[in-house]
Amino acid sequence: MIVSLANQKQTNLPTFIMTEIQRLKEVIGLLGFKTQKDFADRLKLTAGALSDATRGRRGDLVSQSLKDRLELVFNLNIEWLESGIGEPFVKKGPIISESKEGVPYFDISLAEIDHVLNEEQAEYFVNYKPFNDCTAYLPVYGDSMYPKYASGEIIAVREITNYEVLQWGEAYVVMMNEDANSLRSIKLIYQHSNETKLILRSSNPNFKGDTVVEKKNIAALYIIKGKITRNLI
Repeated sequence: MIVSLANQKQTNLPTFIMTEIQRLKEVIGLLGFKTQKDFADRLKLTAGALSDATRGRRGDLVSQSLKDRLELVFNLNIEWLESGIGEPFVKKGPIISESKEGVPYFDISLAEIDHVLNEEQAEYFVNYKPFNDCTAYLPVYGDSMYPKYASGEIIAVREITNYEVLQWGEAYVVMMNEDANSLRSIKLIYQHSNETKLILRSSNPNFKGDTVVEKKNIAALYIIKGKITRNLI
């Protein structure tokens, strides 16, 4: 039996495998950031939190919340980060845009919103193709729509102007005028026996009782197209 010396040497060579932390540091360089602080600012993290991550204070693994941010903001390929397989970046997924590209995200409660969403109040824009036909991203506060929508999640909404064509049983952001006490709420909408009215209902069984409103008192109405978790943004 003849054994190749070349193969034997190759077998005995040590194999260097990068850790998730090492790949994270590589990402900073690939993206062209001059300092870790600039990178942290882009991710909306404190410099200290990023420093802990890159020094491996919690081991050689990157936390799931940081992975979520990296995937959202930079379209990082999480499989590559974890195993080195594939390319570092993918060409899909939501991207936070500092220019006005995509859909505006408003980090305010419904009570603070007039019925008109002003782009000048937006924190930034999120460019994510499945939701790019939406009007805005808004945060969820309260538990009346749990478990369908939990407090802290972000909903993508699209304005509805024809109140005669609604999807019964779907969730909407409802903004009423002063004649309806300027109600601001996320509710499921159901058909009323009176065509001039709508039934608003919570999805949380602990919030019992329907609210009936007049269509004429609606200041603005937005259907909820989808959601993402708050730690992504």
